[in-house]
Amino acid sequence: MAVELSQPEVDLNVTRQVDGPLIRKLTVSNFRNYSTASLEPSKQMVVLLGNNGAGKTNLLEAISMLSPGRGLRRAQLTQLNRAKTDVINKNNTIEAQRQWAVSVRVESNGFQTTIGTGCASPPADGKSAKRLVKINGDIVKSQTSLNDYLSVSWLTPQMDRLFVEGGSQRRRFLDRLVFAFDALHSKRVNRYNHALRERKKLLQSWTQDTSWLNAIENSLAELGVAIALTRQDLIRRLSPIIGKNMGLFPSAFIYMEGEVENWLEGNSALEVEQRFREELKKLRANGFSESNQIPGPHRSEFKCLHSFNKMEASLCSTGEQKALLVSIMLSHAILRKKECGSAPILLLDEISAHLDGRRRSSLFELLQDLDSQIWMTGTESGAFSDILKIAEAYNISEGKIV
Repeated sequence: MAVELSQPEVDLNVTRQVDGPLIRKLTVSNFRNYSTASLEPSKQMVVLLGNNGAGKTNLLEAISMLSPGRGLRRAQLTQLNRAKTDVINKNNTIEAQRQWAVSVRVESNGFQTTIGTGCASPPADGKSAKRLVKINGDIVKSQTSLNDYLSVSWLTPQMDRLFVEGGSQRRRFLDRLVFAFDALHSKRVNRYNHALRERKKLLQSWTQDTSWLNAIENSLAELGVAIALTRQDLIRRLSPIIGKNMGLFPSAFIYMEGEVENWLEGNSALEVEQRFREELKKLRANGFSESNQIPGPHRSEFKCLHSFNKMEASLCSTGEQKALLVSIMLSHAILRKKECGSAPILLLDEISAHLDGRRRSSLFELLQDLDSQIWMTGTESGAFSDILKIAEAYNISEGKIV
C-alpha cells in the first residue's frame, strides 16, 4: 500500500538567530590544492559551489581537522600538504616544503576563540609527523582540548555505502558519534586495539610470557566492556529521537549485536569482564591469536532498521539508506544540543545526492532548527534554491575562492 508523505510547511526565507558556535573566519594554507585561502561567513548556512575537483570538499576537510582525529577523509598528516612545486626564492635557492595549517575564529555565546592546527614540522627519517594545536595562540598538549570549543560532524558521499560495507566502517561511525559526548572514548578504543595487536604478537612469539598475557587480557576485558557499554548508552539516548519521523526522513531502530552485548543482558559489568577474561584464556590455550577469532567490541555489529517496513538498512534503496543516515545524524545533533547546549557544526558534502526536491526542502528546514552552522557543497546552485536567500554562497575554482 502506497503511503502519502505530507510536505511540511516550511519558510526558508527567514534568517534565524543561531546560538551555537559559528565559524566567523576560516583560513587555510598549503592545504590540499590551496596555497592560501580565507573566507569570513556571517550566516548559519554556508554553501560551497563548484565543479568536481575544485576544492570544495578540501575546505570541509580543513574544518574537520579542527576536531580530534584524522578528519573526514582519515588522511595521514603529511597527505594534507599541498603538492610541492619547486619555488625559487630571492637567493636563487629552492624553498623547503611548507607544512599545512588551518585556523578559524569561532563565535559562541558572544565570545570569540581562535583555534589553529597543522603539521608541526617536516618529520625526521623514520618518525611520524606531529600535529600542533593552538587555542588563542597557546599550544595545547592534547587534541581532545578541541572538544571544549568546537564539535564537528560530517556526512560525505563515501558514507552513502555505510550500511553495505564492512562492519568496521559502521563501528568507526558510531564511535565518532560517541566521541562527541565522551572525549575519553577514542582513547579507550585506541588502547583496546593496541592491546589486541600486543596479544597477537605475544601469542605468535617463541616464548610466551604468561603474566604479560594475563595483564593484556585483563586490559582487553576492562576496555572492551567499557566500550560496549558506552556505545549502548549512546544508542539508548538516541533511540527516542531517531524513533520519530523528522520531516520527510524515516524513523529508525538502531542497536548493537555481538557476544559482549549479549553477555551484558542481565549481568553486571564486573561479571562480564570476568567472563571475557575466561573466554580469552580458553581461546589462548587453543592457539587463537587473530582478532577475528576472539569476542569483543571489535567484532560487534552496528545495526539499523527502517522503522516503517522493518527492513535492514543494507537492503533498502540507495535513497532510503541516505535518508536513514541523515536521520541518524540529525538525531545525534539534536541530542547534543539537548545535553551539551549546542549542536555540532555540520559538514554536508554533496548532501543533495540521492535526495529528491521534497526531501531537500525538508532537510533545509530541519537544519535551520538546529541552531548550528551548516556547511554544504554542491556542483549546481539549483539544488540549494530553497535557501540561497538566507545562505552565504561561495564559488570555488581550482583551489581558489572566487
